[in-house]
Amino acid sequence: MDTTTADPLVGRLLDRRYRIESRIARGGMATVYLALDIRLDRTVALKVMHRSLADDPAFVRRFIGEAKSVASLSHPNVVHVFDQGTDQDIVYLSMEYVPGRTLRDILRERGRLPAREALEILIPVLAALGAAHQAGMVHRDVKPENVLMTDDGRVKVVDFGLARAIEATNQTRTGMMIGTIGYMAPEQVTMGAADVRSDVYAAGIMLFELVTGQQPYEGATPMSVAYRHVHDTVPAPSTLVPEVPPLIDTLVAHATAREPHDRPADATAMLVAAVDAHRMLPRTTDPQASNVRSHAGPAHAAPTVSQPMPPSMPQAAPAHTLIQPRAETRAEARAEARAARRGFRLSWFLVALVAVMVVAVGLTGWYFSQADYVRVPDLIGKNLVVAEKNAASLDLKVRTAQGQYSEKVAEGLILSTDPVPQSEVETGSTITLVPSLGPKRVVVPDTTGMTGNDARSTVARAGLTVGSVKRLANQQVERDKVIRTSPQVGERVKEGTKVDIYVSAGLVMPDVTGMTKDEAAGYLGGQGFQVQVNEVDDDAEPCTVIAQAPKAKAEVDKGAAAMITVARCQTDFWDWFGRGDHEARDDQQASLVPQVIGKDVKDAESELKALGFRVRVQRLGNGGVVQYQRPLPNSERPAGSTVYLWH
Repeated sequence: MDTTTADPLVGRLLDRRYRIESRIARGGMATVYLALDIRLDRTVALKVMHRSLADDPAFVRRFIGEAKSVASLSHPNVVHVFDQGTDQDIVYLSMEYVPGRTLRDILRERGRLPAREALEILIPVLAALGAAHQAGMVHRDVKPENVLMTDDGRVKVVDFGLARAIEATNQTRTGMMIGTIGYMAPEQVTMGAADVRSDVYAAGIMLFELVTGQQPYEGATPMSVAYRHVHDTVPAPSTLVPEVPPLIDTLVAHATAREPHDRPADATAMLVAAVDAHRMLPRTTDPQASNVRSHAGPAHAAPTVSQPMPPSMPQAAPAHTLIQPRAETRAEARAEARAARRGFRLSWFLVALVAVMVVAVGLTGWYFSQADYVRVPDLIGKNLVVAEKNAASLDLKVRTAQGQYSEKVAEGLILSTDPVPQSEVETGSTITLVPSLGPKRVVVPDTTGMTGNDARSTVARAGLTVGSVKRLANQQVERDKVIRTSPQVGERVKEGTKVDIYVSAGLVMPDVTGMTKDEAAGYLGGQGFQVQVNEVDDDAEPCTVIAQAPKAKAEVDKGAAAMITVARCQTDFWDWFGRGDHEARDDQQASLVPQVIGKDVKDAESELKALGFRVRVQRLGNGGVVQYQRPLPNSERPAGSTVYLWH
């Protein structure tokens, strides 16, 4: 069976903009489609969330926020997010379409990769993660399935922010762990917490898999794999594949340390280490070439002056000891006199040189007697323990100030220093480190049962903003008292987040006009009203409600009286029907009113209109299913008659 043609979304125009051409892939959280943006005439990838997630308001709210953050992340190794939207019950992302394969596909095809090639894939992944970490984002689900390899060799990382949006759903509240178990850091397994160092751990596991062709842990169940992540140390890749270089072993060990503070501070720090490892890995392993290079001498060695002459060359004849002529003696005397005069002038030069040297030695002694200066290292973004060690290595003392909240720097990393980096300070000086407390999150307070005004004050005092105040029908909560809030009580949200308050409207009088007397009385009684019925003579359909008090949508207390006025039931139905509709029955063919009780109200409305009926829909509660209909099913009515639906 062709799954593409069977997919109901293929061929659909989504949000009046995206024409879905075909299905690319289906995962546990979403399905990816190839689509054409008809507005901009470009091909895009649409990631459509599964219905179970799209039906969760908490997920949709978090999903929209994360999409905005990811859309602002511009990096060549990140799949760009163009748009986010909803179309009825469909929640989607519009993303850059990247033709190619996932890294998982490549691993299945090739198995393990050489060390240099593995690093050449990992380095752009770390660059993408590093950009996200600098922007205060954590991926939370780094794995080969989320790394795309384009046809022209580029590397792209996808699904930033999706795992964080999933954390808001009911699935996580029932114990579901977010992430892929084979790449989960120990703290994600034990506490459900993830920061930039969790991404580093997953990148280390991915490097292990790239060079060995398998993940470090296997187990019969996901929980057994999770247990090993928490309690075992990731083995060196060379224990499985002996030719893996020690540099890769070291990089994997550092990235997959069980304690987060023992790992690189973030993906950028691991990126630096990966680039260094790639630079130091040999491009060739041919032992003969290196042997030749180590024994070869210089290509052209110039002979030195002290080299002896070859024995074949004739030796110079010894000089004869003869008395030279007198003229030669005078020339020698003049040369000696000139040498003496030059020696006299040279002695003055030496005196000046000595004086300069004395001054220089004095200045040097003075300089070295002064305090030494060092530059404050750049410790921003580093782990606090690492920062303290770096400062101590430069003979600097450290004072840790009170932490500050930051949306961009993860908890436990250095937010700022005083003095600022690259400032010159004396050796032994004290520098102040300000650690980040991570993003500030406020707990939504419990306002259940409060009045609307008290709830507003409580929310404001918590550092949050009051959004809309909505009234909902509710029999269990006293009128004018708070039922719930959105976000929910106890949820940790960003400071200043808007909180919507839902207040009980008590009983809300439903619109039962047109309903039969018995149906109206039964429904209102079930809702807690004290029902009184008043029959009057009227041209309306016998035994149907023509008026009600209180009026529809009025708020009343539980047990309130409700008066319904109905057309007198003793009137002969066919007399009534003939008075109003005999001309219509003469000219028009009557149609049978179908059974629509139990159907979706929109489907029922469409079905009735297709048969020529007019439809009036009246709301009883919050459901979308037809509970009552008038006229009754299988009764005949002329075309153009009105059919009442209650839901």
